Amino acid sequence: MENLNYSVLDINGSEAAFQRVDKDRGKNAKQFTWVLLLKALRAVGSIAWLGNGLWTLLGVIKNRLIFGQGVTMENEKSNKGRFLFRIILAFLVMALTFLAVEVVAHLKGWHYFQNHNLHIPQTTEIQGWFSMIYFGWLKIRADYIAPPIQFLSIACVALFTIQSADRMLQCLGCYWIKFKKIKPRIEGDPFKSDDLEGSRCNYPMVLVQIPMCNEREVYEQSISAVCQLDWPKDRILIQVLDDSDDENIQWLIKGEVSKWSQKGVNIIYRHRLVRTGYKAGNLKSAMNCDYVKDYEFVAIFDADFQPNPDFLKQTVPHFKNTPELGLVQARWAFVNKDENLLTRLQNVNMCFHFEVEQQVNGVYLNFFGFNGTAGVWRIKALEESGGWLERTTVEDMDIAVRAHLNGWKFIFLDDVKVLCELPESYEAYRKQQHRWHSGPMQLFRLCLPAIITSKIAFWKKANLILLFFLLRKLILPFYSFTLFCIILPLTMFVPEAELPAWVICYVPVVMSFMSILPAPRYFPFIVPYLLFENTMSVTKFNAMISGLFQLGSSYEWVVTKKAGRSSEPDLLAAEERESKAMNHAQLHRGVSDSGLSELNKLKEHQEAAPKPPVKKMNKIFKKELALAFLLLTAAVRSLLSAQGVHFYFLLFQGISFLLVGLDLIGEQMS
Repeated sequence: MENLNYSVLDINGSEAAFQRVDKDRGKNAKQFTWVLLLKALRAVGSIAWLGNGLWTLLGVIKNRLIFGQGVTMENEKSNKGRFLFRIILAFLVMALTFLAVEVVAHLKGWHYFQNHNLHIPQTTEIQGWFSMIYFGWLKIRADYIAPPIQFLSIACVALFTIQSADRMLQCLGCYWIKFKKIKPRIEGDPFKSDDLEGSRCNYPMVLVQIPMCNEREVYEQSISAVCQLDWPKDRILIQVLDDSDDENIQWLIKGEVSKWSQKGVNIIYRHRLVRTGYKAGNLKSAMNCDYVKDYEFVAIFDADFQPNPDFLKQTVPHFKNTPELGLVQARWAFVNKDENLLTRLQNVNMCFHFEVEQQVNGVYLNFFGFNGTAGVWRIKALEESGGWLERTTVEDMDIAVRAHLNGWKFIFLDDVKVLCELPESYEAYRKQQHRWHSGPMQLFRLCLPAIITSKIAFWKKANLILLFFLLRKLILPFYSFTLFCIILPLTMFVPEAELPAWVICYVPVVMSFMSILPAPRYFPFIVPYLLFENTMSVTKFNAMISGLFQLGSSYEWVVTKKAGRSSEPDLLAAEERESKAMNHAQLHRGVSDSGLSELNKLKEHQEAAPKPPVKKMNKIFKKELALAFLLLTAAVRSLLSAQGVHFYFLLFQGISFLLVGLDLIGEQMS
């Protein structure tokens, strides 16, 4: 702007200034040069960004993998986990050996692996011991190794076709529900009564249970939200079922319960000395109390769930005039869904689970797996179905299947949402997914005889066995892990069994596209989602095998770590509700001095109890790292054969496994 060059245009007439000017007339060589320089600058910036990312990754690999700075090694408790790691390690050693042989053969000019119609030379053509070994390997590879790999590939593609058809039907069913606006509705005012004195009797007796175990981060917000449910105080009882083995946390929870009890809330604290049966044992113990017989419904919330005050008024009325209804399930909403890449990818899965799977099954089949929380059960349905059993780690799915076999119906409310948290660290998410995928297979073994001998319709039995258990719980992790983590890398060293490019592109892209449809704003994350789901297949496959064959790790219950997050609007709303409760607390202050003194003691203990120092570290996951090196080795081998699609898929999938194995996705510990 310092050196301004003005051009003067001579106008030779009144119309000369309004004549059409050629757009290209003002362009010159200097302008084109600047455009090219800008494009070159963008290209250099992109290359610099990629180089910086690669350099950072190499630095993290050096610090975490070589020097072990700030990380601990994953501890495999089960023999199954160690056995799977050894198998992957053996595949890695084989791949490295094959790669070395192929590189030497490539340098010697033996380009047999670039031609699928391999010529196996005769004995007279062989010269040297290395040639003899290499050509012998070619014959063994073509005759004995390629056929079983091809058969397994075809089987996996067939399973994928079935899985795709199932997901396609579910997506179509979901869009039909939205198009027709099909959803469970409450007719009239279920609590309206002509008798003003007896109007409160129209509210059924509701028991609310909050099972928890060492939930220091979230116990306060959960108890606070449940205590502010809009329901007559004499028609509701809140049970805080604390299984904590930390005495400091027990005192904290007791103090929170006492605080709300002083405000007139009907709330009690229960603690078991022996934590048998985990969550199922905790709920079973609470349901055995004598006063439970006075209640008709029970609502269950895990420790990180924060229901809105109108939750019971949106769910309980659906039970009126429908005696066959056993469960009303609400949807989960997440306060930390955009916290990091891991929570975003989890949110994609959970959106599909609720909006497609549970909503479609609820509308058309009146059956789905209970989510373990944010639901209301008819207590009669629980009792007639055998109550809570401690035989698996998925007690919620167990009671749902048994209630379905007894003829009870379920409904899902997609528009009723309860706030909760997603695991923010990969370690916590990994343990959660292991429990969610080992438990159903363990339950399938136990429930199969009961399903076959039950009196429900044949198509309901087929839906339970073929779709609910086998297709959605067993087949998906099996073909995903087998096809992309085992078969694909092997075919790089066995080109006779090479997977077609459409399998590499079509299979994962279609599954990812259908999964991400309920959350369209996450479409920019479709590539990371595709790679991450394949990466998680090793954990899901391991869990599925553990549950199917009842190995030790299938009985392991680990409480998912929470961060205690709440969104800002929810915090403001909770503060407003709590202030209102404090203003009305004077009406319920009929407590003795002993109660106030006990509350003071609890507060003193809270202040005196020191918080134990917690040192958190990221972990190194051996199976994921071994698979990363296996896939990267196969990528190098595919580069020798100039296989473009295979190389890029193996490269990015290997990097994805490397990032997960080094615990670089999710929460990072300082």
